[in-house]
Amino acid sequence: MKDKKGNEPAAKTRKKAGLWSEVWRRLKKSKPAMIALVVFIIIVLVAVFEDVICDYDTKVIAQNLSQRLQGPSSQHWFGTDGYGRDLFARIVHGARVSLLIGLGATVGSVIFAGLLGASAGYYSGRVDNIIMRIMDVVTAIPGILLSLAVVSALGPSMGNLLIAITVGRIPIFARVIRSTVLTVVDQEYVEAGRACGARDFHIIVKHVLPNAIGPIIIQATMGVGGMILMAAGLSYIGLGVQPPAPEWGSILSEGREYMRYNAASTIFPGLAIVITSLSLNVLGDGLRDALDPKLKT
Repeated sequence: MKDKKGNEPAAKTRKKAGLWSEVWRRLKKSKPAMIALVVFIIIVLVAVFEDVICDYDTKVIAQNLSQRLQGPSSQHWFGTDGYGRDLFARIVHGARVSLLIGLGATVGSVIFAGLLGASAGYYSGRVDNIIMRIMDVVTAIPGILLSLAVVSALGPSMGNLLIAITVGRIPIFARVIRSTVLTVVDQEYVEAGRACGARDFHIIVKHVLPNAIGPIIIQATMGVGGMILMAAGLSYIGLGVQPPAPEWGSILSEGREYMRYNAASTIFPGLAIVITSLSLNVLGDGLRDALDPKLKT
């Protein structure tokens, strides 16, 4: 119910705030999750303030062959690559590219999968069968192979890479959202909405999805790490972000031919990928336990 101004009652607002406060309290009890959260926040801050940390034109793309393949030093913290570019600066600027791809692909996948999965779970029957059989066909194709096919057809670029990864992840999110919607679609508040004549789209968006948000958040948090890994893999084989733009996978690919002479050119971009993905996976585990403590046992 709403008041005359169309606002939710204060009691309901306080209940929602109390729910998320309880989730935060449980999350704080998990030291690994809090460490992962701090690490991820640092990575996000680095991506946001990359231009303040390192200049793009002079440090990231400007070549200086007289300083190529130098080891870590006070001047170049992570050393230099085969073109004499500062590895630290390239990894810092690559953070924004990798995070944008990971977060953008996750948001896109959740939006499309949310509509498909919620429709399948809400209507069931023939609609459910049609949507899930289409998802089965897409799932039968390995994600990396599907992404390779999409990028090969559209051409290597950041935008096409984003589309390819998004398409490959939609079936995974759609199944999670469908299974969650099935657990709430028969609840009394959904039946009340139907009885009051509310439209199906309104019920799905306003009542079904908000009450199924927990598993969606968990899957999305873990999915970002997977998206970053897949983007790095495609960039590594030359089908992702194109040089000289910095992206962790392409930086790793550029350094592989110098592994014997300058291991830093592959160690540091590899560590950036591993640390980011690991922090997101650990944070996702913590959120899972915080949102549903019963799953911990």
